[in-house]
Amino acid sequence: MRPSVFSLSAVSLGLAFLYGPIVLLILYSFNDSRLVTVWSGFSLRWYRALLQDRQMLDAVWTTARVGVLSATLSTILGTLAAVALVRAGRFRGRTGLAGMIYATLVMPEVILGLSLLLLFVAVDVARGFWTVTLAHTTLTLAYATVVVQARLSGFDRSLEEAAQDLGAPPWRAFLTVTLPNIAPAVAAAWILAFTLSLDDLVIASFTSGPGATTLPMRLYSQVRLGVNPEINAISTLLIGLVTTGVIAAWLVQRRRRA
Repeated sequence: MRPSVFSLSAVSLGLAFLYGPIVLLILYSFNDSRLVTVWSGFSLRWYRALLQDRQMLDAVWTTARVGVLSATLSTILGTLAAVALVRAGRFRGRTGLAGMIYATLVMPEVILGLSLLLLFVAVDVARGFWTVTLAHTTLTLAYATVVVQARLSGFDRSLEEAAQDLGAPPWRAFLTVTLPNIAPAVAAAWILAFTLSLDDLVIASFTSGPGATTLPMRLYSQVRLGVNPEINAISTLLIGLVTTGVIAAWLVQRRRRA
């Protein structure tokens, strides 16, 4: 059955609405003009300017470090929490533990950011790189737990029990049997946590300090003063990075299925 004209039109309009602004952003990142709405010719001017913008590069480096550290911490803690929730049975405090972990899934970011700010002030911790990292770990912990818990719930424990019957202690059986089998879920949890950290603006604004300006904070501060074509350049690079990652993941999945 061929799709109707209405269906094709609706899909086309939807795709244009979603991806049209992204295409324009990429196009105008190669614009020679300082005005983002006036095309004056193809140029790499703003990419060269981006490479010379020390503040922007520092923000990118800070964001990358915060993202890697917070994603790693939240993935490790989320995996441990998932193991406890799936395999520890009905222990006392299980409901409270699950509630505290999953609270960040429904809690507004402004409330979470404000509460973390008050905590850091109360314990007299100077706000900076590590407070942003801890804040992002708190934000992404629940997401990592959900992803790993879903995989552990369907894992066949007989494989791990067989390893224990052969003499492997529980921790070794988990590391050598269970962990390799749930590795795709752990990797997905890490990528999701890194993406959420990369995207966050609200919580970082509350918990950052001198020398800990993340890329979203830097972009937001510049946009408030007017859109600079340099912003189009950095956004295009981020889009290219994400697109490359998606294509690479698709190729890996396709190769495994083949």
